[in-house]
Amino acid sequence: MTAHHSTQTTTNAGGESERSAEDVLLIADADGVRTLTLNRPKAYNSLTVELKERLFTALRDAAEDDEVRAVVLTGAGKAFCAGQDLKEHVGMLRSGDSAPLRTVSEHYNPIVTTIVDMPKPVIAAVNGSAAGAGAAFAYASDLRIAGASASFVMAFAGVGLGPDSGASWTLQRLIGQGRAIELMMLARKVDSAEALRLGLVGEVVPDEELAARAQAVAAQLAAGPTRAYAKVKSTVAAAASSSLAEALAEEDAAQTELGRTADHREAVEAFVEKRRPKFTGK
Repeated sequence: MTAHHSTQTTTNAGGESERSAEDVLLIADADGVRTLTLNRPKAYNSLTVELKERLFTALRDAAEDDEVRAVVLTGAGKAFCAGQDLKEHVGMLRSGDSAPLRTVSEHYNPIVTTIVDMPKPVIAAVNGSAAGAGAAFAYASDLRIAGASASFVMAFAGVGLGPDSGASWTLQRLIGQGRAIELMMLARKVDSAEALRLGLVGEVVPDEELAARAQAVAAQLAAGPTRAYAKVKSTVAAAASSSLAEALAEEDAAQTELGRTADHREAVEAFVEKRRPKFTGK
């Protein structure tokens, strides 16, 4: 596994580079999978300005890197992400700084847009609590795998706010408008078992198996037809607000484009030759 660095680094006994413990975001590559780990475990990976800026940059870089064919988003320690760091938020408000009022447009919106528009699969490996914007990041991902101790809470109303980070758009698409409003107004915690029943997550595994399971699913996707996955994302998103005729036209355009790809040709050849296809993402 290869780690990327922007602060002080060390080299372990195996010759692999590791980020310093001070780094708020850990980035590692293995088998076409880029894993982004929110790394403020003592603060439940709550989102400071630094972490939000780092996460956006890392997501953008992953989107643009052709060597990256799947992304895993997870958290260090006992939480996935507690949402906004309220200590930093309150400190800025008390000082008269207007930055907290701009964080939705400057940070959360670009992060969620980049996750949703990522031209490759994004898997949220939800360990522990996912609250507020942290939960919204998971909802924006393509697949959600939860550890048994995972929980989700739309905590915005509890601090006098409405939803942000795309939660008003993503959550109702996962569980329906009525349930989404209920969870947002009541700010009720949803445990992993209920999350599975509601359709918030696709799979629940024992906590100790979460990282390995997420990596296995991501590696499977990273070895697949990446451009086809991108079209799955874009056509489904477009169809959510399209007529049938518009959805059919979108599918037609996508199939025409994908029909010219090397991966489609490889899949057809492999079928005829009775072998497994070897996709390159091209």
